[in-house]
Amino acid sequence: MPIATGPSRWTILALLFVARVGLSLQFQTMGSVADPLVGDLHLTFTEIGTLIGLFMLPGIFLAIPAGLAGRYAPDRILAATGLATLAVGGFVAASADGFAGLAAGRLICGLGFVLTSLYFTKMVVDWFAGREIATAMAVLVMSWPFGIAMGQVGHSWLAATHGWRWPFVVASAYCLVVACLLFLAYRPPPAAATAPAAPSMRLTGREWTLTLIAAIVWSSFNAAYVVYLSFAPRVLVAAGDTPLHAASVISLASWVMIFSATLCGQIADRTGKSDLIMTVCMLFAIASLVLLPQPGWAVALSLVFGLIGVAPAGIMMALTGAAMAPQKRAFGMGVFLSVYFLGSAVAPGLAGRMYDRSHDAFMPILFAAALFALTLLAYFGFRLAQRRLP
Repeated sequence: MPIATGPSRWTILALLFVARVGLSLQFQTMGSVADPLVGDLHLTFTEIGTLIGLFMLPGIFLAIPAGLAGRYAPDRILAATGLATLAVGGFVAASADGFAGLAAGRLICGLGFVLTSLYFTKMVVDWFAGREIATAMAVLVMSWPFGIAMGQVGHSWLAATHGWRWPFVVASAYCLVVACLLFLAYRPPPAAATAPAAPSMRLTGREWTLTLIAAIVWSSFNAAYVVYLSFAPRVLVAAGDTPLHAASVISLASWVMIFSATLCGQIADRTGKSDLIMTVCMLFAIASLVLLPQPGWAVALSLVFGLIGVAPAGIMMALTGAAMAPQKRAFGMGVFLSVYFLGSAVAPGLAGRMYDRSHDAFMPILFAAALFALTLLAYFGFRLAQRRLP
């Protein structure tokens, strides 16, 4: 990469994409090794759901302080530190012998996830604000399903052939490598050196409202996606599929989402029809989940879910650029992510409890469909607030 002579914003975006894959690769470990953990360590699915959610829990309390840290350290150092912390948490989980050890590892991962989520997003907004922001956000966000899809197949294979500890080790090693790469290669945009406004924590009433509503949109969407990833394979297994094949089928949604979300962002940027695109996509997402138990429809529904249902991720993340002024992004993103982490931390545990009580994997899927409906309602709440608030 020609970083030394001045990287292009697309080169920087590629760097951030590769680095951010480490977040989802580490996150997916728990969902992929759920069955071995239930068998070897005698965990319940409520505990598995709780462990999945613990990855998000630190962000509820630390996202705003993490945003304030941007006043004292460069984005590059904070993001690289977050990746290194993700690696440490994964190694702790790999050495665990029970729920407590796994919980400690997931909480440490959560500390790193706070820093990386906040500053990766801020870096992209800094480089692309006002210029193809929905496209750039879509590319960044797609690093998440890319890592998820890699984990759904790769982690499942590693757990089946070498034991459940190896997915944590491999994900941690990846996080360490990309932490070093990011630290050495990232540069801030040229305009950052001459920006006249100092970082600020003073959001206006309008900025608070828009930021909080945008956070509900993103939190509901991601909570629904996490519940889908965690429990959709069990719907297929209950219908007679094998665990590895079921994971592969559900991973199709994440693979195609990598391309569909980028295309969706480009269409939104060029046509200005974000509201229509959002409505159509959320309706397809809900329909894909409701129809999931239909025999023989799994592959088609997974593809529809990935191609259309979850394609508008970049549109949702682009709301952050409209919610707050540039000099308030570090603090504003802390507020945004606090709400996002709250929803993402609680939803998997609730879904796991639904499964433990009903012994029906379709109940969490219906819960995910309701979360997608909330996503659409909150999105139009944001648009209404944009028009009504001075």
